[in-house]
Amino acid sequence: MDVIQVERVRKTFGDRDALAEVSFNIPKGEIFGFLGPSGAGKTTLIKILTAQLNPTSGQAKVFNQPAETMRQSAQKMRFGILTDNSGLYERLSVEENLELYRKLYDLPPSAVDQVLQFVNLSADRKKKANLLSKGMRQRVLLACAIIHEPELLFLDEPTSALDPVNAAHIYKGLRYLNERGTTIFITTHNMAEAELICNRVAILYQGRIQTIGSPKELKRQHRENVIQVDLINGEAHELPVDGVTADRIADWMKQGLIDRLETKEPSLGDIFIKMTGSELL
Repeated sequence: MDVIQVERVRKTFGDRDALAEVSFNIPKGEIFGFLGPSGAGKTTLIKILTAQLNPTSGQAKVFNQPAETMRQSAQKMRFGILTDNSGLYERLSVEENLELYRKLYDLPPSAVDQVLQFVNLSADRKKKANLLSKGMRQRVLLACAIIHEPELLFLDEPTSALDPVNAAHIYKGLRYLNERGTTIFITTHNMAEAELICNRVAILYQGRIQTIGSPKELKRQHRENVIQVDLINGEAHELPVDGVTADRIADWMKQGLIDRLETKEPSLGDIFIKMTGSELL
């Protein structure tokens, strides 16, 4: 079953296409990464899928219904969202902000404790929102988005303000949510993040999907057919994959001369640059 279906979606602002003929499906239970630099159209698509914007043409469906129905209260209960538009009540504490969401979703009091532990903020529950650091604010916003364990979770650059320790904590939590059945749509320009948690990724550039597949598949498709051999004497050799190279490597191995041996596998960032000529910013 596909939770999200996007078919030839186009979104125009003035004479500029923010999205141009974008098509893809996301099956239930997948963590799907939408990758690209700032301004590529990632946030625009999230806004279409969550009924904040209507497409200029094409069709987007969520839970097999037109995305516009996501405005309905019954549908809102099924998804969570964290975007750059998300906000907190500044004069309330972390705990008080979460209490509002708990009551909105008619959840038990224990839901607040659980989600605070999820985002590693239990010790800061009494702190006012206007005193939070950028990273702490990001974690509270994430807590608001997931407190009801939604069927579908939209995350727009969720770890952009987090240090490596808290980012790793969030990754672990997202995998836990996913294992419990939450489908996750995540936008990011952090290639390491995408490779770590996503089942499949799409690379978006200038409003168009350049490629789509699992990180492993994409790296295999763009792998150079060469082997890098570093010898203990400091020599480095980049050799083609053929019989002659196999004989040379076997000879070096017999003599104990090899320090490191690896295929030249590109990163997702390498693939993006190769396909678009642009660096991820």
